[in-house]
Parts: sequence; C-alpha cells; structure tokens
Amino acid sequence: MLPSKLLKAVRHLELVARRAVNDHLAGQYHSVFKGRGMDFQDVRAYQPGDDIRVIDWNVSARTNELHVKQFVEERELTVFLLVDASASQLFGTRNRRKRETAAQLAALVAFSAVKNNDRVGLIIFTDEVEVCIPPRKGRKHVLRVIKEILDPDTEGRKTSISSALEYLVRISNKRSLAFVISDFLDNDFERAIKVAHRRHEIIPLVIRDPMEAEIPDMGIVHFEDPESEQVVAVDTSSSAVRKTYAAHMDRIARDRERIFKKLEMDSVVIDTGKDHIDPVVRYFQRRSRGRTR
Repeated sequence: MLPSKLLKAVRHLELVARRAVNDHLAGQYHSVFKGRGMDFQDVRAYQPGDDIRVIDWNVSARTNELHVKQFVEERELTVFLLVDASASQLFGTRNRRKRETAAQLAALVAFSAVKNNDRVGLIIFTDEVEVCIPPRKGRKHVLRVIKEILDPDTEGRKTSISSALEYLVRISNKRSLAFVISDFLDNDFERAIKVAHRRHEIIPLVIRDPMEAEIPDMGIVHFEDPESEQVVAVDTSSSAVRKTYAAHMDRIARDRERIFKKLEMDSVVIDTGKDHIDPVVRYFQRRSRGRTR
C-alpha cells in the first residue's frame, strides 16, 4: 500500500474506532476486563461496618487502635492481538477484505485498551510468527499496530494458529488477554489453544466472508486457493457441488465451535459484509452480564 493511502487508511480506522469506543465500548471494556487483583495502598483507622478480615493487626497493636488495610484495584492489563496475515485474509466479496476487517477489529480492541490505560502488544502470523510488537500504551503505539496489520511485511502464505499461540506462551509469563483475529480456516490448533488458554484468556474473533459458506450458481468458475495458489475449475451450476461445499464449510465451523465450547471460550463471529462494531458490543454486553467465562 502506498504511504499516502496507508496513512489515510490508518487515520480513518482511528476515527471510526475511537468514536465506537467513546460511544459504546469504553465503559463495558472496563467492567468486563477488570483488574487482575487488588494492590495494598495504605491503612486507615477502623470504622464501624468495616470488614474485620482486612484489619491490620500489626499496625493496630503498635498504635493501640484498630486499623484496616486499604486496597486499590490492579487495573492495568496486558492485551495481545494475534492477527492472521495469511493469504486467505486477502479474500473478500462484500464490503471489505478479511484483512481490512481484522484491522478494524484490532483498532476497536486496542483503543478500548489504551483508553483504560492497558498495554497492547501485536503478533502477526502466517504459518510462522512474522511480526511481534511488545506491549505498550498510548495512541502512537496503537497507530503503529494498525499500520502493521493493514500493510504487513510477511513472507508466508499459509496459516498456523498453533505457531502464534505457542509463541505467545513463550514470550509472556504474565496472564494476558489475547484476541485471536483470524478466519480460523486452519487445522490442528486445538492443543495449542488449550495450552495457551490455561495461562492467558483467549478470545477468538472469527472473520468470515459470506461466499465462504455458500457458493452461488455462477457456472464454471476457476477458483484459486490463495495459500497454496492451486487453481481448480468448479461447475457451480451443479447443486450437488454447491451442497457438498456448503456441508464441508459447515463441518469446519461446527468443529471450530466445538473446540471453543469445550474450552469455555465465547467466540465472536464477524461477517465481512456486515457492521463489525455490533458483534463486539454484544460480546461485551454478554460478558458484563456474567453469561460467559
């Protein structure tokens, strides 16, 4: 992407994301992803009604007066964005490609995080980890993250979600939130996501294009697999072909959801042909009502 077009795209994403965060997401993000614990701040004199479990007996004995400990929420979190940049992310038949949808989702999460003073890190992956930006705070950092997602410098074409998750586990000992943004058209990632979910909270954001679920009747069409670059002629006028393809894609989706349900993950599915903000807002609403893990 040309520098001028890239800059324009980054600024547009910032505008849209910050508006959505201010209007819908900031408060919900804070309530859903609360701090990881409580930090001791100070002591004060005991007052009637205080919980006796927080009495500081050492200070009380020293001063001959009851004192209680005061705590503040450990608010700062570390958020990782694991973004799929394989060749399949260049696909898109409606409003936008999957890569652009991924950037929009990443911007929503990143600006929600920095507004709450959380740190944001980025892992871009194909069949290997291509880019890693350590977690930091601030608007300039988020803009760099968005730029990398919109115009990644990658070599791989295929997808390995396992590689990204295994990398996350290696580089981050502290429990983090990890949003995996991908179409999840990958095999054999169940073990890796299970291991990663023990240490971090993994939140899958699944991007799909309507044509990936069903092929319309377009006659004989040459389809190219973007990851293998293999070209196949398909007679889409055949109802049997269309049904077989739809059944195959439905099986992939059901297997994916089986994994998420087994691990008690609440995934978010985003359609490239529809608004990307509403599904994220609904997810935060479900979480704030305590309906998910």
